[in-house]
Amino acid sequence: MKIHKEGIFILVILFIVLIGINLGVYYLVGGNTIYNWIICCITILFYGFVGFFFRKPNRKIIIDDNKIFAPADGEVVAVEQTNEGEYFKDQRIQVSIFMSVWNIHINWFPIGGIIKYFKYHPGKYYVARLPKSSTENERTSVVIEDVKKRQILVRQIAGIVARRIISYARKDVKVKQNAELGFIRFGSRLDVFLPLDAKIKVNTGDKTKGSQTVIAEFS
Repeated sequence: MKIHKEGIFILVILFIVLIGINLGVYYLVGGNTIYNWIICCITILFYGFVGFFFRKPNRKIIIDDNKIFAPADGEVVAVEQTNEGEYFKDQRIQVSIFMSVWNIHINWFPIGGIIKYFKYHPGKYYVARLPKSSTENERTSVVIEDVKKRQILVRQIAGIVARRIISYARKDVKVKQNAELGFIRFGSRLDVFLPLDAKIKVNTGDKTKGSQTVIAEFS
C-alpha cells in the first residue's frame, strides 16, 4: 500500500509518540504484563488506521475533454440547481460528494485547464453533510476553465472532524484533468458547480470513485 505524501510526516511523528507511550507503560507498570500487551495492540491498531487513511491508490489517469469526473471518493449527497454566489453569481447545478473517514481523501481536478480563480475561506466545522457547510465551513474554491472556455467550480469543504484542507491549486496555472487537486484530512465534502446544460450522470446516494466516476458531461 502506498502512503500519500501528506501522511508521511504525520506517520513518522505518530510512530515516535506511540513508541514512547509503549516504553512509558512498560517501565511504569514494570515488565511484561497484560497491560503492556493491551497498550501495544491498541497503538498498533491506531497506527494502522491512520496509515490506512493516508493510503494512495494506483489509478489510471483518464483524459476526456467532454467529461467531468468525480473529484473525490465518497457518496453523492446532493444533485440540485442552486445559486452559486461566490464566483459565477448565477444558477448552477451543484453535485456534492461526502467523504467519510473510510474513504480515500485525495482530491482530483474534474477537468483540465487553467485555474481562473482560487480562494481560501476560514470558517466553521459543521457536519459536512449539511447544506450550510458549503458556505459556512472552512473551504477553498477553485475555478477551472478548459480549452473551450467552459468553467466549473470545485469547493473543498472541511467537516466536523476535518481540520486541514490542502489545495495544490494556484491561480493562472495549467492543470491536467484528474491530476491531484489536494487533500482533506479526516472526513469532508466536495461541491462541484456545473453549467445548467451539463448532462448529469449521477444521483443522490450513488458512490463515486475519484478521477474514475463520470459525474456529468458538457452539453
